[in-house]
Amino acid sequence: MKTRRDFLKGAALGAAGFFSASRRGTAAATAPDRPNILLILADDMGFSDAGCYGGEISTPNLDRLAADGLRFTRFYNTGRCWPTRSCILTGYYAQQIRMDPPQGRLPPWTRVLPHYLKPLGYRCYHSGKWHLNGAPKAIADGGFDRSYLLLDHDRYFNPQEHEEDDQPLPAIKPDTGAYTTTLIADHAIKCLKEHAAQHAAQPFFGYLAFTSPHFPLHAFQEDIDRYRERYRAGWDAIRQRRWERLRETGLVNNTLPPLETTLKPRYFGEKVLAQIGPGEIRTAVPWKELTDEQRQLQATKFAIHAAMVDRMDREIGRVLAQVRAMGALENTVIFFLSDNGADATMMVRGDGHDQGAPAGSRQSFLCIGPGWASASNAPFRRHKIWVHEGGISTPLIVHWPKGIAARGELRHDLGHVTDFVPTLLELAGGQAGASWNGTAAPALPGKSLVPAFARDGAVTHDVLYFNHAGNRALRQGDWKLVSATEDQDVWSLYNLASDRCEMVDLAAQQPERVNAMKAQWQQLSATFRRQSGLAEQPQRPRQKAAAKGDD
Repeated sequence: MKTRRDFLKGAALGAAGFFSASRRGTAAATAPDRPNILLILADDMGFSDAGCYGGEISTPNLDRLAADGLRFTRFYNTGRCWPTRSCILTGYYAQQIRMDPPQGRLPPWTRVLPHYLKPLGYRCYHSGKWHLNGAPKAIADGGFDRSYLLLDHDRYFNPQEHEEDDQPLPAIKPDTGAYTTTLIADHAIKCLKEHAAQHAAQPFFGYLAFTSPHFPLHAFQEDIDRYRERYRAGWDAIRQRRWERLRETGLVNNTLPPLETTLKPRYFGEKVLAQIGPGEIRTAVPWKELTDEQRQLQATKFAIHAAMVDRMDREIGRVLAQVRAMGALENTVIFFLSDNGADATMMVRGDGHDQGAPAGSRQSFLCIGPGWASASNAPFRRHKIWVHEGGISTPLIVHWPKGIAARGELRHDLGHVTDFVPTLLELAGGQAGASWNGTAAPALPGKSLVPAFARDGAVTHDVLYFNHAGNRALRQGDWKLVSATEDQDVWSLYNLASDRCEMVDLAAQQPERVNAMKAQWQQLSATFRRQSGLAEQPQRPRQKAAAKGDD
């Protein structure tokens, strides 16, 4: 079993060459005093996929960042792609800015990160997914200096809809070998090279927003081959092993909950089984109950998922190599996280699924499904969309050689994606200000994470609020009140200090706490809706139907 000491020793050996090279590199002629910032966001990556978070997938670049920096254990996203990205980019809960559900333009007082950072001297670059629906253009609306915006979420090979600097790019012809994860990294590297050549006296902010490993499962065949045999043990065994490593390294202290064998994937229709073929299954039943044909397809699917994460880590390594070549790695604050937990969705869209095509090729359209999503989100319950811990818990790695003395330490501070704007503002030496576009703006709900860089337990939140597609939750200290869309009238109460797996419902024992937390959730919902400028309308939340681009 890989212990925490083993992880730090192994990752540090790889990190020694990687990071010492940066310290020997030639610094820019006029290096900025304020740190550069690189925010790297994965898409639908589970809590325990990366090696430094208990996974068996090869992620040496992330592991090196973790060994030479910090790993947060209790950091949260929103449970879905676009609400998380809107929180990161604006600093507000998605409900405050009409982004959950998306309802037209953002309120006039809403700023995007470059609007905060550019007056402080930063050049700002965006590469990848956008999904800030109320501000559709990364430059015109988001304030970035350069952008590669990927609009095509249905294919990794040869994207058809993408933009550079707000202008449409030609669709890439089939069978060219173009792969979106690489294209996103290519653009980030191009921006960094341009920055080093033309703007070296300014600090940079890079927003590297991957779409991997979001469905469909598409990967290079050579990447898949590295994992082809690894997952034949099944999701039960992989989930168990990840939990054991997580406990050994101190990242979690909870027990492992049983598989939820009857939980239905969102948007599921029986036609999906026919489209994929007899190897598909819709629920996370024990691996031993699968047929040989099912085991073969299911093991292959997660091999593709692993290949996608592996490739993303390789592309992150290329971007980091460019930062190092600029002599900038020492004073660049690097964040890595995921926008939500792994996804149990099962659907076919885009170019459809050819059962005769190799799994993972552009002619296929596969999703990992609930069995592997349960392993990917280990050791927590549920998946993307839900606001149980499996849907909203994310790894968070922070690396900054010049500003963080700790190496390989854990941080158990509570954090949320709304914390990024106040964190980046503190790093950049700025303040939010009380208004924008002549309109008073609500106070930012997040907290700066900078104090946690120095010591564990330095950052606290009164409450954290969750609300998506009928799934609702409030975290207050160690207590969490949560309700799933399947049963809108039932609220469950958990003490996450001893039960982060959310198995022991204490609602019946503590009705007063339930009522108080429920009232606080309702009050926050009303306040956020009022701040958004939308008229208050009583409504019963429900999960919206699947559509193209509904990610």
